[in-house]
Amino acid sequence: MARSTKASNAVLRLQQRSNNAPYSMVTTASGHFFLVLGHDPDTQEKLCAPLEIDEFVRFVNSVNKEAPRKASKLDIAFEAKLKRS
Repeated sequence: MARSTKASNAVLRLQQRSNNAPYSMVTTASGHFFLVLGHDPDTQEKLCAPLEIDEFVRFVNSVNKEAPRKASKLDIAFEAKLKRS
């Protein structure tokens, strides 16, 4: 069970980094994982070949590496003030 939890947590982090894009993980009968993009099973885009758990997590972590930037209105105003100075 811990194997799939490790993989699903990697996919959840990817969704957060990509502003909740519809990424999901598929597990094969042989215990391999692959990443798909899309909600509808008929139109899902398969993004990788079936991989072992560690390879899958490395692949998922390499997709869309940039995390969304969190900034409050005050942060944005402060940065604008710094640029004007």
